[in-house]
Amino acid sequence: MLRTPTDHASRTEIIGRLNDRCRLGVDRTARAVITRNCLATFSNGERMSEIVAQARILAAVRAHRFPQDDRSERDRGQVEYEGQTIYFAIDAYDLDLRYGSDDPADASLTRRVMTIMVREDL
Repeated sequence: MLRTPTDHASRTEIIGRLNDRCRLGVDRTARAVITRNCLATFSNGERMSEIVAQARILAAVRAHRFPQDDRSERDRGQVEYEGQTIYFAIDAYDLDLRYGSDDPADASLTRRVMTIMVREDL
């Protein structure tokens, strides 16, 4: 279990690692949401096309890598996908997904939601 440090840099690094786990799909408590606009941009509106688009979009976001020396919370980013820019944002909520987390560095108090969107959604 991750401890909440008092040092700001260490706290930021812990949040960054937790956000990476969310983005990479290894945090089983996290959620990923793809906006309707984003899905419509990359599918033809049929259910199977939407499922394939979702899988490919998630794969593109999960393939994104921040620079090795990045010490940010890594809660925002963008990737190029099929000639367009896709944006992602990771937000930290309480366990009920109703309010912001009291401590985003504490995984036992926090649920993460990654929203994947296109420019029109910003």
